[in-house]
Amino acid sequence: MAMPAVENVKSRPLAIWTMAFRPFFLMAGVWSAAALAGWIAMLVTGIAPPSRFDPLTWHIHEMLFGFVMAAIAGFLLTAIPNWTGRAPISGWPLAALAALWLAGRVACLVSASIPFGLAAVIDLAFPFVLCAVCAREIIAGRNWRNMPMPLPIAVLGIADLLMYLELAGFAVPAGLGWRLALTAIVVLISVVGGRIIPAFTRNWLTKRGTAVLPVGHGRVDIVALAALHAGMIGWAFFPALSPVGGLLVVAAALNLWRLVRWRGIATLSEPLLTVLHAGYLWVVIGAALLGTSMLTGHVPAAAAIHALTAGAIGTMTLGVMTRVSLGHTGRALAADRATALIYLLVILAAAARVAAAAIGSLPVLIEISALLWIGGFGLFALRYGPMLLAPRADADRNHG
Repeated sequence: MAMPAVENVKSRPLAIWTMAFRPFFLMAGVWSAAALAGWIAMLVTGIAPPSRFDPLTWHIHEMLFGFVMAAIAGFLLTAIPNWTGRAPISGWPLAALAALWLAGRVACLVSASIPFGLAAVIDLAFPFVLCAVCAREIIAGRNWRNMPMPLPIAVLGIADLLMYLELAGFAVPAGLGWRLALTAIVVLISVVGGRIIPAFTRNWLTKRGTAVLPVGHGRVDIVALAALHAGMIGWAFFPALSPVGGLLVVAAALNLWRLVRWRGIATLSEPLLTVLHAGYLWVVIGAALLGTSMLTGHVPAAAAIHALTAGAIGTMTLGVMTRVSLGHTGRALAADRATALIYLLVILAAAARVAAAAIGSLPVLIEISALLWIGGFGLFALRYGPMLLAPRADADRNHG
């Protein structure tokens, strides 16, 4: 009678393959730091990677389709079981997805050494497979409310394809691929942020007996999202059209109003919550800078883009990855000093990079920003890596 029990234990996957946030958050943290370090090394040494992409384009590609795609995969594949009530993707299917993501990173890096079509197919496989997996799980769970969630992943796959088509010499508007990718990510942040930030804040404030709580989803949110999404999509296709710039400025004001209604100022004693509000504030800042850049030309577009990438994406990604990692490994939902330092480093990195672009791309500020970014994501990998690799600390604690 003892043998089946022993076999059952042996058949269980390693902890890292039990839920998607474990491998994908770890890979996102490591690759974010490593890819940026590699790009800085290319700038300093002048040595180009064995990739068909030039160093700057490779940097853009790997931040959007490497680092961010891994973070999105970890979040969605962990959230979908909560939405559908289905078992999470685990074991060998999860390992296969992680291997597919890793193959894409290798293929892009060495694409000059292998056939162009092969490199593109390997790299493009992950976003489309991820989209199909997410859609299948949502449909199987009949969770129609979240049916639109795989759409940004499909857009990211199309955006990646556009970058390869532009590289191959097809008549693709310059930069459309990465602009469309950034738009899809900002749309995803604005939608998911609108769900989790006020909800987490409301729960935390309620436990503390606070009477004034975040305002629920309403017309302000609908209008703010519509303006932001229309403005970002307009920018992706028409980056020099001034009416789009005006729409983005309006969207920034509306989303600032939206953010204020979430009561972020009341969360300053808990960095695990404050960082999410800070991440959404970077969306507001980025939209305002991007709109002003299109309207006046006095704000460099690079400053706006880095407010959205290093600022909004970097801060929000770390905020979500740390919270999910703590909650789903059975730990208390509270930021320790190392976690607070992680947040501070990435926020300072974003501020330094935006300042560098605004002032005129000062090399020193760019290097300082890179060091801060590498420090933040490197510290995430060091601090959270062990808990992502190990079994749950407390199986009875609420996941959060």
